[in-house]
Amino acid sequence: MRLRMRLCGLLGLLLTVASAAAAEALPRLERSGDRYTLMVDGRPYFVLGAQVGNSSGWPGKLDQLWTKAAEMHLNTLEVPVYWEQMEPKEGVFDDTVIDAVIDQARAHHVRVVLLWFGTWKNGKMHYVPSWLKGDERRFPRMMTAGGAAIDVLSPNSPANLEADRKAFTHMMRHVKQIDGDRHTVILVQVENESGALGSVRDFSPLAQKQFDAAVPPALLKALGKPAGTWSQVFGDDANETFQAWSVASYINSVAEAGKRELALPMYVNNWLKSPRGFPILTVPGEDYPSGGPTWNMHAVWKAAAPSIDILAPDIYVVNTELYRYVMNQFHAANNPLLVPETQGFGSFPGAQGSARNLFLAIGAGAIGWAPFGLDSFELKPGGKVELEAVGLAENFALLAPMADELARLQFAGKVQTVVEEPGLSQAELVFGPWSAQISFPPSYADSADVSGLSSTAALKMGRVLVAQIGPNEFLVAGLDARVSFRQTPPAGKKPTEFLRVEEGTYTGTDWHAGRIWNGDETDAGINFKTPGNVVHVVVGTY
Repeated sequence: MRLRMRLCGLLGLLLTVASAAAAEALPRLERSGDRYTLMVDGRPYFVLGAQVGNSSGWPGKLDQLWTKAAEMHLNTLEVPVYWEQMEPKEGVFDDTVIDAVIDQARAHHVRVVLLWFGTWKNGKMHYVPSWLKGDERRFPRMMTAGGAAIDVLSPNSPANLEADRKAFTHMMRHVKQIDGDRHTVILVQVENESGALGSVRDFSPLAQKQFDAAVPPALLKALGKPAGTWSQVFGDDANETFQAWSVASYINSVAEAGKRELALPMYVNNWLKSPRGFPILTVPGEDYPSGGPTWNMHAVWKAAAPSIDILAPDIYVVNTELYRYVMNQFHAANNPLLVPETQGFGSFPGAQGSARNLFLAIGAGAIGWAPFGLDSFELKPGGKVELEAVGLAENFALLAPMADELARLQFAGKVQTVVEEPGLSQAELVFGPWSAQISFPPSYADSADVSGLSSTAALKMGRVLVAQIGPNEFLVAGLDARVSFRQTPPAGKKPTEFLRVEEGTYTGTDWHAGRIWNGDETDAGINFKTPGNVVHVVVGTY
């Protein structure tokens, strides 16, 4: 009996250790100062991704997208999961779509980000099940100040929250069962562009009672505010702040329940509110969904939703300066930068010029970047990518083999980038005693591929990434640019020379040398033309 008990105890201990080891191996976020990385299978991972269309997360439709994903050299695909499909009848779940997504992703060696289209999709409730839509008494909608119901579930309703939480918990439990030790799924987006269009907040009797009550102490403490009602504490911003607290608290409860099943990193994405000084997208509930994780509500969200790891911007702006500004709004010591949705495919303004934005995101410390609408372009005969997506395909083809090394170097703070912009023909990246000199010669864009397949055929899109890998050694990747090095003043005034410029590629974090560059390729600086190259550089003085 004692032996049996000892064996049972040992077995229990082994199971506990195994469970802990499995949990430790789960994808997770890791922080160093204000830098973050996504750890997958114990290594830094950079999301080179794309998001499929809103109605493309179905097995039959996905069959057509894996070829595009391969041609684009993606390592990650963002795929929606629809509440209305997964729970067609209350308490009855259909997991066939999730199973197909994960099975197909494994077959094509692609990781997955699951997008939960639950209570919210772009400030509306369009993806909730029909059985829930048809029972407004049990599952109330938000009401305007005039008493009209709108197409948004109330975030102040316990019944709405419980229904979403049960469905999301089921999804995470099922993912754990089929993928808990495989890590095909590496991130989960909870809802989609949450908040409300049609009203700044819920004015129903239930919500109004909460609005007229005292602000929760946890929020007051986080913001350093004195006690009072929402109107007393927040004045003109009371309605939006109340809505943000309500939505964030709701989503936190959903995410918290899901993490109890499978503790994957979770994020929320954001329909942007314009930065200060830009007179567009300024009215909550009209110009953008009220209550979402907009820049002015970050502190509220961080206080209300500790189970959400990332507040992430969906960036659809053309101007590179504004693109940087938005990323800086979201990148903070307590918030990793992830761009889960941006222009890049199809007819979105700036789609052809968006290839530069990936390099901007890398330079800003992003852990991943994914343009929307992989299914919105067609492959040409022979599997060639059509013009509108060529710049993105060039980026991914260049960076995909070095994605592991890029993630490692970026997390170590060794990576800087620069992109070509109107009026910018030269730039400098400083790495202590050494500086990389970057120029974007007009001749490169003027002599673009006459076939029309070059990314520079329509726009000048030079872009360069430089990473320091040793005291005088650098990894350089670029397209449509020239790079040289010099000593950073006043470190020294000696002439600089290339000791070695070696073209190659990566397998994981292992460098495989190809050929040595010299002569015309390096005499006036390292020339990077389309479709781009990756080189190791050793510099010295004489």
